[in-house]
Amino acid sequence: MTKPQTDHDLRSNRLLGALEPASRKRIDIHLEPIEFKLGDMVCDAGGLLKHAYFPQGSVLSLLTVLENGAAIETANIGREGAFGLFAAMYSRVSFNRCIAQLAGLAVRCPIELLQDEFKNSEHVRDLFVSYSETLLSQVQQTVACNSMHTTEERMCRWLLMMHDRAGGESLPYTHEFLSHILGANRKSVTLAAQSMQTAGLISYHRGTMQVLDRVNLEKASCECYAVVKERFDAFLTPPSIAVQGHNEGRRER
Repeated sequence: MTKPQTDHDLRSNRLLGALEPASRKRIDIHLEPIEFKLGDMVCDAGGLLKHAYFPQGSVLSLLTVLENGAAIETANIGREGAFGLFAAMYSRVSFNRCIAQLAGLAVRCPIELLQDEFKNSEHVRDLFVSYSETLLSQVQQTVACNSMHTTEERMCRWLLMMHDRAGGESLPYTHEFLSHILGANRKSVTLAAQSMQTAGLISYHRGTMQVLDRVNLEKASCECYAVVKERFDAFLTPPSIAVQGHNEGRRER
């Protein structure tokens, strides 16, 4: 990761933009712009976090690492959220390996500052808890998706999520990279990509994918893409009881 050479809006991240003015004023002066390249390691599993990272065009991938060294993605984070909020609320040790899945900009903030805001601001607690619950729901949906849906359906879901984050730009992913991220074998990913290309959903050339037919790509995906998208679109309006210490709990729908 490197410091970017150009200025950019430090509040283009939706989670940062949702902070109340007093908290935002205290945080903004401590934000450090950085630029991620594809594959950059943000933190390894078991690592101690000193900062939380707020993507502003980059996408971060949370990977669960197994004993044999294999790793599979369980969630990804774009400009709607942040990596490291659990450290600001509870433990500073990362449970996941976090890498840059899409190159681009981000800002980072010292954990200690966010810990103070979490302790002293009810609004920040509401926001952080709501986001953390939503991120956990993505993890749960991904687990179900990996178990129940075909490689092609999962690949459609993943490409749609990246297409959203990349603003429609080409996606620089090889079949080998996708097989690691999806936890699928290389052959099944190649066959899925060929099927999607034949159907006119995507084009693929020398490690670069381009979405050609967004509407039908969504139809070819499993329901998991729409479920996760809806949850993230709604998370910035958490219920008033989503705060530590309340006894009533959430009302079931």
